[in-house]
Amino acid sequence: MALKVALISPAGRGSHAGNRATATRWAGLLRTLGCQVRIVGVEDGADPCRFAGRPPDLVMALHAVRSHAAIRACRHAFPGCPLVVVLTGTDVYRFQHSHPEECLESLAAADVLVGLHDCLAEDLPSRFLPRLQVVRQSALPLPPRAPRPLQSAFEVLVAGHLREEKDSLRAALAVRELPADSRLRVVQLGGAHTPDWADAACDEMASNPRYRWLGDLPRWRVRQWMARARLMVISSRMEGGANVVSEACVAGLPVLASDIPGNRGLLGDDYAGYYPVADTSALRDLLRRAEAEPAFLDRLRRQVLARAPLFRPEAERDALARVVAACGLTSGSSQAGVTLS
Repeated sequence: MALKVALISPAGRGSHAGNRATATRWAGLLRTLGCQVRIVGVEDGADPCRFAGRPPDLVMALHAVRSHAAIRACRHAFPGCPLVVVLTGTDVYRFQHSHPEECLESLAAADVLVGLHDCLAEDLPSRFLPRLQVVRQSALPLPPRAPRPLQSAFEVLVAGHLREEKDSLRAALAVRELPADSRLRVVQLGGAHTPDWADAACDEMASNPRYRWLGDLPRWRVRQWMARARLMVISSRMEGGANVVSEACVAGLPVLASDIPGNRGLLGDDYAGYYPVADTSALRDLLRRAEAEPAFLDRLRRQVLARAPLFRPEAERDALARVVAACGLTSGSSQAGVTLS
């Protein structure tokens, strides 16, 4: 009989937020393992987690704090049901301190904790480490990259919603006041978290001819831009393991990234494209180097491509199978060579 999984997401249907993308992708991967999966909103309570009126076999909740109420409701309604809590960047690097009771209660309620990058153990209380599993988010290959004339604009992509945690305008600040012969241009994709962020992006466009903000685009448009760009900047102050890093690696798109655990845990400690968090000057120097030194850009490309096998869908599926097995469950399925036992 198929394992019945309730997957709780704080991002609703139609959202472009990372949590919704993760929930949708995981639902598909779990189904390839023979599971029945239902995605449930955090505001829905425990009843929608039932299958034909019966409790689920497994509850997986994305985000320890935003899903806190749903985690409590499911733990109360289904006391014998294994619970998996998936940790995000804000859980670990902000809410663990600003909402400690909710965060720690969710962590304590979980039978298994899931982190999305390899360095998460550095920032979790040691008592939770025996429950920790790592599931690196996967990505699909992009269409072949079209050749670009060497003298065309050197387009740098920033993809992610505009908010404080992402340090979203850092790349725009870094391309201010460059020499006239620089071809660097920053293209930013993602919705503004607040009206203030939208105003800030519009003001930056008005004063910075090297910067464009295109707003919240559908996934296929983002993938088009990734296939077109020469470089990506991931400037976050905190990350739980951004899927855009996986996508860049699979696409062979060089990355300049803030030196934080969430980026190091995906790109590796020896990656050559890190800069100190919020250091505009250091990021500007790396951007200029990437533009001026083809060998440096090629080195970054080789490094991201070397990481690409970690982010294949079958690797993410197998990691999810290990999470289910860590809960002491089997799906009765051995599709794609994976047996949950």
